[in-house]
Amino acid sequence: MESCPLRTSVIGSYPFPSWLEMASQNLAAFGPDDLAELQRDAVVVAVHDQLEAGLDVITDGEQTRLDFNLSFYGYIEGIELESASPRRFGPPAHDQRGRHVITGELRAPRGLGAVEEFQRLQKAVAASHPGIGVTLKASVPGPYTLSGRLVPNADLGYADRWAVAEALLPLARLELERLVAAGCQEISVDEPSMSCYAYREDTQRFVDLFNRTVESVRGRTRVCTHLCVGNYKARAVGPRQLAPMFPAFLDFHCDEMHVEMASREFAELELIQPIARRCDVAVGVVDVKSYYVETPEDIAARVRRCLEFAPADRLVFAPDCGLSQTARWAARRKLVNLVAGVALARKELGLRAGA
Repeated sequence: MESCPLRTSVIGSYPFPSWLEMASQNLAAFGPDDLAELQRDAVVVAVHDQLEAGLDVITDGEQTRLDFNLSFYGYIEGIELESASPRRFGPPAHDQRGRHVITGELRAPRGLGAVEEFQRLQKAVAASHPGIGVTLKASVPGPYTLSGRLVPNADLGYADRWAVAEALLPLARLELERLVAAGCQEISVDEPSMSCYAYREDTQRFVDLFNRTVESVRGRTRVCTHLCVGNYKARAVGPRQLAPMFPAFLDFHCDEMHVEMASREFAELELIQPIARRCDVAVGVVDVKSYYVETPEDIAARVRRCLEFAPADRLVFAPDCGLSQTARWAARRKLVNLVAGVALARKELGLRAGA
């Protein structure tokens, strides 16, 4: 980003405080006012940790997505929510996440909840740090990723995952438009399912779906996207390679494209070069799957490697993925060292923070 070379950012999620973890497992014990208080307080905690680290871009940490009913699926009509995991025991894997049956027309008359999350973030920052010069980012899953937890129903016109994604596209697009109207200057349209399954699906079809999702907000906000290989319980679900995504994904209509690098030991780092020719490239330099806490010197060395392939004004640095699957003590230290390491690189280049 020209106005802020070597920018520091996050993907979206942040670990719940322990008290919020406990509350999220006992939601029936709380009234609506109690839940609202929980959500406000949790966002304040996430904001505090991110601002204390010194990031240029922060989110609400997705702290209010306490369960399915309080996340995107709880806002969608025409589905029957599966309340229990289909497999409750054994090593963690993606099959332990419930899938929801489509029972009618997919609609979201109340939106998808992202606007309310963003407004809660705005209020938290204004109350604790009025006038602070950080960018507030919202994150919304794209229609293909959102479709992954829904069971197709051919009798209702949703024959396969692609059909479900097409039905969800206008819901996601409207949410993006509402975020822009609310003043959101940076939105991550997350499509990790596209990156996970690029090896077996039609990548050009992915590009078309993504571009139609963002077409109405393009040029009106900073559109970002996040590509990773999966991180549920710190497990990957797709091949740990970027090659299947490119060159097709270079045609995404986005201002920033994030790629997972740290957990893959910076394999295929050269691919950030063609990305940087099209848009800003956000490089994952913090491994969210590992409890090794990168030192500032580690981060600075990784920044130097990235500068071999992309100019400073095209580079953004972030964790590999959201931090929701990383213990908070580690997440905090990793973010502090991320910012400190980028600061070392900025100093070497004669750049000031936020320059």
